[in-house]
Amino acid sequence: MVYAAVDSDTSGDFSGGGVGGGGVVRGLRSLVRRKQVDSERRSSSSGQQLAKALSVPHLIAIGVGSTIGAGVYILVGTVAREHSGPALAFSFLIAGIAAALSAFCYAELASRCPSAGSAYHYSYICVGESVAWLIGWALILEYTIGGSAVARGISPNLALLFGGENGLPIFLARQTIPGLDIVVDPCAAILVLIVTGLLCVGIKESTLAQAIVTSANVCAMFFVIVVGAYLGFRSGWPGYKLSTGDFPFGVNGMLAGSATVFFAYIGFDSVASTAEEVKNPQRDLPLGIASALSICCALYMLVSVVIVGLVPYYEMDPDTPISSAFATHGMQWAAYIITVGAVTALCSTLMGSLLPQPRILMAMARDGLLPSFFSDVSKTSQVPVKSTITTGIVSALLAFCMDVSQLAGMVSVGTLLAFTMVAICVLILRYVPPDEAPVPSSFQEYVDAVSVQYAGVSPKIRGFLKDDTLPLIGKSAAATVDLPLILKQVVQGDYSVSDKKRRKIAGWTIMLTCFGVLLLTSIASCIQLPSIIRFPLCAIGGGLLLSGLIVLTCIDQDEARHTFGHAGGFTCPFVPLLPIVCMLINVYLLINLGTGTWMRVSVWLLIGVVVYVFYGRTHSTLKNAVYVPKTHVDEIYSISRQPQP
Repeated sequence: MVYAAVDSDTSGDFSGGGVGGGGVVRGLRSLVRRKQVDSERRSSSSGQQLAKALSVPHLIAIGVGSTIGAGVYILVGTVAREHSGPALAFSFLIAGIAAALSAFCYAELASRCPSAGSAYHYSYICVGESVAWLIGWALILEYTIGGSAVARGISPNLALLFGGENGLPIFLARQTIPGLDIVVDPCAAILVLIVTGLLCVGIKESTLAQAIVTSANVCAMFFVIVVGAYLGFRSGWPGYKLSTGDFPFGVNGMLAGSATVFFAYIGFDSVASTAEEVKNPQRDLPLGIASALSICCALYMLVSVVIVGLVPYYEMDPDTPISSAFATHGMQWAAYIITVGAVTALCSTLMGSLLPQPRILMAMARDGLLPSFFSDVSKTSQVPVKSTITTGIVSALLAFCMDVSQLAGMVSVGTLLAFTMVAICVLILRYVPPDEAPVPSSFQEYVDAVSVQYAGVSPKIRGFLKDDTLPLIGKSAAATVDLPLILKQVVQGDYSVSDKKRRKIAGWTIMLTCFGVLLLTSIASCIQLPSIIRFPLCAIGGGLLLSGLIVLTCIDQDEARHTFGHAGGFTCPFVPLLPIVCMLINVYLLINLGTGTWMRVSVWLLIGVVVYVFYGRTHSTLKNAVYVPKTHVDEIYSISRQPQP
């Protein structure tokens, strides 16, 4: 992260080799090499492209379907009883605002960098290869376990529609293997395979199916809201007429409830994973993300307002709060409608869990970090069929024979890591966007040809000659050339001395701000530390965070941000405040996921490090890339297309 955020003066060599540091230095530099935003140049040269078929309604269906799971049918009872009381709607509102901070960051990056891969793709462009690999590896774990956990949750709810726990046919019901103490779930595996087949048909067809299933879930929620409101007005809203008031657990309880229900908003990031398949990504992606999140927040709040008003919060059933609330008013039959809503919610969430992972695998394979097998795109359906089938088979096996409920916490790690990294990427994009871009090593002769045009004019241009060891932005006395002022500004581009200093200050400030966020949240969460140690360390972390916010607010943002990626899309407001607050919230939630979760995630990440070191790093498409100033990339490609004598 340090090399990615700090000004490119630190990167040294731009011809694929070291500047005297040897193999170790080259190896370390390979960890922070960054790729270019996937451009039309690359798209036109690649025959394997995803179908441009999605518009705003499709994105809303994906976002709402992936976000609203069956958890809301249980979560309202647990959070109301233990944390929020009648103030449950405020907990959902605060959590929705916190999720919106990440949504703003996703909206800008998705519209600027509309390619498959989501947070992995953004991290590779803004931070570096090694961090992007870890984000992608964590997201693979998230979607695999998430899809399996959702699938295993469908069969118990489906059984209720068939008369009870043992209502499913024998070939679909859960069975225990004697002697192994393993509970297999054929229904879960079959559902995963059905969804996998649907995803292989095409993105438009699978999204249509998800929209139908999501509509059924939303109709069930509307039933809860409308009929529940009628019962509430008829009974006088007994849940709000309590001596304890609307905040029985105080403001702290309401905020604790917000931290719990925040995870009910996880899923809107699935919209960003389909960026390459959107017809007009600069317009549709921000609208799709914002609309999906707004709809989810509104539905959550309306359901909460109704349910906590029907019965006192302390009388709510923690397992079936909505059904039991209707039963107290003589509507036991409503349980069937609510169960249908829970089943359709789980089915749409399953589709939302299996949709992004093949695209992340495809993006990583395109970059050479995974075998090219995963990057193959079907010519008929224009989806990554091989990646989709692989994802479906693995998820089906896990759903069939493994109880993944204990691993459910690991799902949140990938999401929160991605949310945090996306916020950091917005800061990097605004203050220190990459000022060099990789071109294939086979372009070295074209690089030399362009550099010859500027020979004797500026060492900055000579800096990417093959045998030149000068950095791209030189610091030697030779960097000053006796030229007229106007010509000097043209040759030197946007990099005046003050701008170089500004980039360097901004880069180190971003790094120290990240460290301050980590220090503050980790020490604040360690309540067992003595106060004499805890308070000073919290003060240091808070001071770094506040100082970083002040510095980034005072200095100018980089002018190159206006031309970075695909211009004309959404711009995240309130930078740097919004990304820093977003980082603070997500890192705090990450740290409080529990020691057991982090130990299991660490094993998975360690496996990922081994895979990257022995395969990804050596097969990366950037392994032998030549880095040149971004202002001259188009010129180099133009020369490469000219007929050779």
